[in-house]
Amino acid sequence: MRTIFGVPHRSKVLRRAAVTVLAAALVAGVATPAAATAQDRPELHKAIQEWIDDGFAGMQMRVHDERGDWVGSAGVRKLGESAKPPTNGRYWIGSTTKTFMATVVLQLVAEGRVGLDASVAGYLPDLGLDPRITVRMMLQHTSGLFNYTGDAYADGVWVPGLPSVGKEWVDNRFKSYQPEELVRFALSKPAKFAPGTSWGYANTNYTLALLLIEKVTGRPYAEEMQRRILGPLRLTGTSVPGNRPDLPGPHAHGYYRYEDAGQWKVVDVTRQNLSLLAGAGNMISTTKDVQTFMSALVSGKLLPAALMTEMSTPDPRSAGLFGSYGLGLYVLDTGPDCAGIVLNHDGSPPGGYGSLMYSTPDGSKVLTASLTSGDAAVDTATVFPKALNRLVNEVFCDGRQAQ
Repeated sequence: MRTIFGVPHRSKVLRRAAVTVLAAALVAGVATPAAATAQDRPELHKAIQEWIDDGFAGMQMRVHDERGDWVGSAGVRKLGESAKPPTNGRYWIGSTTKTFMATVVLQLVAEGRVGLDASVAGYLPDLGLDPRITVRMMLQHTSGLFNYTGDAYADGVWVPGLPSVGKEWVDNRFKSYQPEELVRFALSKPAKFAPGTSWGYANTNYTLALLLIEKVTGRPYAEEMQRRILGPLRLTGTSVPGNRPDLPGPHAHGYYRYEDAGQWKVVDVTRQNLSLLAGAGNMISTTKDVQTFMSALVSGKLLPAALMTEMSTPDPRSAGLFGSYGLGLYVLDTGPDCAGIVLNHDGSPPGGYGSLMYSTPDGSKVLTASLTSGDAAVDTATVFPKALNRLVNEVFCDGRQAQ
């Protein structure tokens, strides 16, 4: 079972909110460039400051709604310093990458080069995949494939995967992996269930999507991502870094909390090699670029309406903390007293950073944010749910308490 800050992926702690974020440290003020602000929004200043008051190190956030566009930041860029996180800062977006990847695959579906209900094995015959696994199952996490970063079977037994948590990941965070290596590792483990019979989140599905994109197009997936999405939308702050461990341009530092010899410690993990999550969580972006991408997606600029409907039609078996999963998107029902349906996909690499991406289906409200962690004394599993619920209430429920 996937966990976010120690909160089980299927937890009912937050029925109305969805996001992956990280733990952190110092309390500081809020900075908002006047040129980027449609008007003063004290409720949004307060909303991000509350994350810092709860122990997160830093946060940058963008909100687009009926009142215009707002951007702000709170906390610190780096522990021990007073500068705020840059509002144009790059960050590791983690699993928010999956929405980008699903969009590229669905574009290939729209072009007739990939069949949504075709067998993935037909495109990638050399992997030895179960021929019953379809492209739809791959994108919706109903393939049954083992998650190469570790997974739980139906009997509750946890089977470790490649180093992705704790001191083991800290010590191996610069290791390079090849996408096919990740998939073959997953295939060396028994399937969790027969294809299409259940739901189970697995990074393996989206690394497999990477291999599919490369096989069908004949080009590296980073090149295809640039050609199809990053270039046309002018997402100049977004990149697919491959094995490169550095965040380019302005950025906040992220810190990872882990236990070592019975003591909780933090380490600066701003530099990390995310080839471990190739196609599944390895992209770099900015809150502005993620907002532009999400707005373009829901407005129909990237996919035809029929495929956008497919993308936002969830499998009810996936209902949990983040809503229910469609094809690379969660579908969260905030209820009639709030914004109704909210499409989203959180993200977090193994450590240091968190990415938030939410939008109403019509794009009238869009929230994107990045969080950084940093305090060894803060148990994020206890502070995360309440902080997230407040934020979603403020942006999508106009400050009213969601039920």
